[in-house]
Amino acid sequence: MSAAATQLGAVLAAGGPALAAALGRTEERLAAVAAGHGPELAEHAAAMLTAGGKRLRPVLVFLTAADDSDDRLVSAAVAVELLHMATLVHDDVLDRAPLRRGRPTVFATGGREAATATGDLLFSRAFAELAETGSEEAVSRLSASSSALARGELMQRADAWLADVSAERYLERCRLKTASLFDACCRLGAHFGGAPAQAAELGAFGEDIGLAFQLLDDVLDVSGPAERTGKPRGTDLLDGTVTLPLILARAEDEELRSLDLRSIDDPARAEEVCDRIAATGALDEARGQALEHVAAAKARLDGLELTQDRALRLVADGVVERYA
Repeated sequence: MSAAATQLGAVLAAGGPALAAALGRTEERLAAVAAGHGPELAEHAAAMLTAGGKRLRPVLVFLTAADDSDDRLVSAAVAVELLHMATLVHDDVLDRAPLRRGRPTVFATGGREAATATGDLLFSRAFAELAETGSEEAVSRLSASSSALARGELMQRADAWLADVSAERYLERCRLKTASLFDACCRLGAHFGGAPAQAAELGAFGEDIGLAFQLLDDVLDVSGPAERTGKPRGTDLLDGTVTLPLILARAEDEELRSLDLRSIDDPARAEEVCDRIAATGALDEARGQALEHVAAAKARLDGLELTQDRALRLVADGVVERYA
């Protein structure tokens, strides 16, 4: 069993039967959404929703709730997972990605039109789920996160292939594209879980977790291996995506500073560049920054009266274990 699977088991054990039951109801609702909009879309949506993943975002919704009796928590958990899945489907269209978590993408199996429509369906159903709760605040929160995701994606596309992307701009992009949804998950959990006074601090916890998650994901893209990531090593380089390991490595290596990313045109060359990035020590530095965000996230829980404090701390540790 992988370290990540072991850590997930620890989170579920700490969360107890209530967490397991809530996640079970979430899965049932996700399956119903996937099956409820015609056979063609159902095929592609179901394939995406069953393609793996640890349902980390729904877990955060449930663990940040002080009281799990409100059925709207399940609606919120379903909504954030649908939004997350929608962004992945659309990312795969933009990247022309053949694999996601080691399995063919909707883009690969159905083409651009089917993948775009599937992502659009998942987006629309995410907001429909929250609208049914009757909470304008919740819909507004998810809308703000969705807008941040789009802004982050636009920043990433604008930065593609560039040699002068700063670490500060990269971190802002991560905050928008990844951490904003983690923030929203925690705020929605507090909102529907009877802890609105703690929503801001729990949202900041989520943001730190999200930043660490993205930093470590970008480290893993360089360090691999493919059998663990489900995609070729150096995929970001092949896409022209400038991440922190490359930014840090360029500061230490003159050849990397002058490297035109468009010249990396095959997986073998991408692996060579990955090795050169690793040789600068950039991966350790990027990991160190991620660990600082994990520590900051756990510190934010100090002083809060949380029903699931231990499970939330295990989630923070699990972000690290996923890449150990």
